[in-house]
Amino acid sequence: QVQLVESGGGLVQAGGSLRLSCTASGSIFSINVMAWYRQAPGKQRELVARIFGDDTTNYLDSVKGRFTISRDNVKNTVYLQMNSLKPEDTAVYYCNFKGTYTEYWGQGTQVTVSS
Repeated sequence: QVQLVESGGGLVQAGGSLRLSCTASGSIFSINVMAWYRQAPGKQRELVARIFGDDTTNYLDSVKGRFTISRDNVKNTVYLQMNSLKPEDTAVYYCNFKGTYTEYWGQGTQVTVSS
């Protein structure tokens, strides 16, 4: 049974930084994309950043230049470095691993940015 375990969320002041981590426990194969999503209260879940097997990355426009996604294939871990955080970044952040036939979600970690 594969589980994605997230860590690194918390409360931070505007302008501060946080680093989220997500590690897969159990055996995973042929994961093509690792990603971070977020969901704020009353809003739909949105894709924040994703990284492909060739290290190509995509970002939500509002986080470009502030967030950086990276991966460690040996550790089955994906990271999200978040700098210059804004109150509008407040949300529950979820990691997602997607393969050809499989998809896994983390349990979510709360990020709260105070003004």
